[in-house]
Amino acid sequence: MYLWLSTIAAIVMGAAVIFIRMKASERPINAKRIILPPIFMSTGSLMFIFPFFRVSPLQIIEALLVGLLFSFVLIKSSKFEVVGDDIYLKRSKAFAFILIGLLLFRITLKIILSESINVGELSGMFWILAFGMIVPWRISMFIQYKKLFSNIPSKSLNS
Repeated sequence: MYLWLSTIAAIVMGAAVIFIRMKASERPINAKRIILPPIFMSTGSLMFIFPFFRVSPLQIIEALLVGLLFSFVLIKSSKFEVVGDDIYLKRSKAFAFILIGLLLFRITLKIILSESINVGELSGMFWILAFGMIVPWRISMFIQYKKLFSNIPSKSLNS
């Protein structure tokens, strides 16, 4: 039951992320919009207060490594462009397909792993995977953003 509810929740959240990401490319990006999502997501670590969600050190390493691997795909598909004095995230047609592919892969992995790992541990592992994916991706975005920002003459004079 938990497996199916969490799978449905993952699909809904994945669809929301794709929609939000597509809308975000219509507005200029700033450092705050890059940095805040991982900070907000970090509150999810409170799940580990409860023994049901705790994972072993090996599971933490496995989840982090998979998250890091996934982050490279997101890093490669996230590019910025300067329009006037503003920086925009380039809309990539591949990005939606990449997110859908990652979501399907995660759901498949969750269904397969649920046979051998209890649902609480699996939830903890997938949170670690997601956090291990978003943090390197956002750090990369922030570095790209700062490089572009410093090359905008009117912005760098006011900073």
